Amino acid sequence: MNVNDDSPRRMLLPLVAIREGVVFPHTEAVLTFGRSKSVAGVEAAFRSNRQIVFVTQKNSKVDEPQETDFYRVGTLCTIERTLKTDREINALVRGMGRVKIDYLKVEDPYMLAEVTPMPEIQESSDEMQALVKHLTGEFHRAVNLGKSVEFLSFMKLMSGVEAAELADQVATALDIDTGQKQQLLEQLNVRERLEKIGDYLAHEIKVLELEHNIASKTQKKFDKNMRETVLRERMRTIKKELGEMDDEDKDIQELKVKIAKAGMPMEAAKKATKELARLGKMSPHNPEAGYIRGWLETMIEMPWSERTPNNVSVAAAGQVLNDDHYGLEEVKERILEYLAVMKLKGQQRQAEKDDSESKVLKTADDSVVPTILCFVGPPGVGKTSIGRSIARALGRKFIRVSLGGIRDEAEIRGHRRTYVGAMPGRIIQGIKNVGTKNPVFMLDEIDKIGNDFRGDPSAALLEALDPEQNKEFSDHYLEAVFDLSEVMFITTANILDTIPPALRDRLEVIRFSGYTEEEKEQIARKYLVKKMLNANAVSKDQLAISAATLKTLIKRYTREAGVRNLEREIAKIFRKVAKKIAEGKVKMAKITPRSLNKYLGPQRFSQTLAETRDEVGLVTGLAWTQAGGDIIFVEASVVPGTGKLTLTGQLGEVMKESAKAAISYVRSRWSQLELKANFYQHTDVHIHIPEGAVPKDGPSAGITMTTALVSALTKRPVKSNLAMTGEVTLRGRVLEIGGVKEKIIAASRAGIKAVILPKANKKDLVEVPPKVRKGIGFHFVEHMDEVMQLALK
Repeated sequence: MNVNDDSPRRMLLPLVAIREGVVFPHTEAVLTFGRSKSVAGVEAAFRSNRQIVFVTQKNSKVDEPQETDFYRVGTLCTIERTLKTDREINALVRGMGRVKIDYLKVEDPYMLAEVTPMPEIQESSDEMQALVKHLTGEFHRAVNLGKSVEFLSFMKLMSGVEAAELADQVATALDIDTGQKQQLLEQLNVRERLEKIGDYLAHEIKVLELEHNIASKTQKKFDKNMRETVLRERMRTIKKELGEMDDEDKDIQELKVKIAKAGMPMEAAKKATKELARLGKMSPHNPEAGYIRGWLETMIEMPWSERTPNNVSVAAAGQVLNDDHYGLEEVKERILEYLAVMKLKGQQRQAEKDDSESKVLKTADDSVVPTILCFVGPPGVGKTSIGRSIARALGRKFIRVSLGGIRDEAEIRGHRRTYVGAMPGRIIQGIKNVGTKNPVFMLDEIDKIGNDFRGDPSAALLEALDPEQNKEFSDHYLEAVFDLSEVMFITTANILDTIPPALRDRLEVIRFSGYTEEEKEQIARKYLVKKMLNANAVSKDQLAISAATLKTLIKRYTREAGVRNLEREIAKIFRKVAKKIAEGKVKMAKITPRSLNKYLGPQRFSQTLAETRDEVGLVTGLAWTQAGGDIIFVEASVVPGTGKLTLTGQLGEVMKESAKAAISYVRSRWSQLELKANFYQHTDVHIHIPEGAVPKDGPSAGITMTTALVSALTKRPVKSNLAMTGEVTLRGRVLEIGGVKEKIIAASRAGIKAVILPKANKKDLVEVPPKVRKGIGFHFVEHMDEVMQLALK
């Protein structure tokens, strides 16, 4: 064993910090310096004896390193050449040896370090020679596996070098981090350094072998696929010469025959044929082949020319509608009108065909110009179910698609074929599934469509629901026009306000009103009870429910515009009876009004909602909601104050404006009301509408709030059995409002005996059932003075 340089001497040299990496002795490197101190140190060393010390930073992110930021062992280097640019300097340096930093002197513009050379510990032995030979062979193996090494350095190492130089050269080429390279620099024992480098190199060779194996397998797989493709093409050519067909060719021929039989329009057939030709030239392993095949199958399955015969009988259709639904006379009348026109249109076209001199264009469609019906009304009144009855009356197939919550335009128009998982829109999918091009297509909950960054579905519906455009409806997936003019579209909504005006303009609105108690009783007796008998496996002999029981059930356990909750309550009775029959407790159950509480619990609603006493500042109003008509109570209170107006009950902007108009009207009529001229300056007014959790809005509570305010100021009580509705102006005029039928039904349900309505709404009483009108007195007014005379005692 020997140690290089028996007499280490101290030297004072410029020191430059390196952010990352280590410069080893026996190596050459090109370094780039940009920091001012580094540039100054390199220039100073190059001007003197060209000797400099490079040391690595512990943290590469430190821009102004101090003494504690360096490792204590660096490399003494000689600067061979430099090349200076605008802000940087490049230097070719050669590593001379390891040095220990004894003292660091920070000066401007660069740092000086007092360093001591660190001699290496070497030994000459057979083990050392074997270690050098092994490392050289492993390095050669790494290069063969693809490790990137400078060619001249590699050739030099392969020709044979000293052990220390071999260790430093290989250490420079290793793919390890800066900390591990610094450890190799600080290792003075050459044999131990070679062993450590051998471990690092062995690990790197394993990684290179794995990469090589992966690349080799990928290449083999690619070569195999190419070989199979070439062989498959040769086999296809051979079979073609022999007049034989493989399974793939048979599929193409089958698709070709199906396209010819599908009855597509000329443009669609051309496109399908073109895509089929593309499919025939593709490999079955090509991902696009699956997309094209799926598109072709969709095109083939579309009912381009399939129709349901329109053998319409108006009388039979009327019987179907009456059998399925009670009431709804306006809706039934409109459907029968549609069918009658369709029948006459078909007869007219048949006559034109029989006339040999007629030159009118002949078509296979016997339908009338389509009309888009829109059923609008509260939940549970039969909007969706009557759509099925219409289809049955027409003898057509029925499709229902719910649009509630849809926010993506592609749900209507479909996705383009370029997207993974693309499919047609809901309209085309429904037509394809039903198999005819003239079904009854119900678009449910059209008022609940939303829109976001994916587009506006309601705008996409414009084309589908416009009779002038839907003859050439374009779906993004089909990329071919489809004729929707023979489809009978029916839409349903709870309210019209949320439907965009452009879409609403294309719809013929038919309003569904809430049912009266008599209508509910008939529906329950004729339809709901029979439905529950079948649903709960109970026979007529096992359960009897009287008409009086149904009336009590309707009045005391439900309060709604439709019959959905009524159906639930009847189902609850039948389930409990079925349980008792299954347990053997009863053989026959008879449900009476007194026994209802055993099945449904205590009564939920009183017989009447109307107030029983005349109160000051309390007025009964009539309101219209999505669930039908209802009554509301408007309370007004006055207390000493400064003229402040308080409105509570979660009122909307329009209702707040009505309250302000009421205040202004009362102030303008102070003399007639026998109030002081400045009464409002010393009085605070509070108007409240109970059920504060429910949002309320609209102008129809104007006369109600005005009456409550006048009652509170004049201390005159309001008649408790009287309800009112109407909009009020600053001059006291009473204006027309909507929802009269629903409001009158709600008043009757609540036990109201008299109703005040605007005179302009007198015409709307025709829509109110006679049985509802019979028990109520109506007062039609034009001015608030008439309202106060009728309402205030």
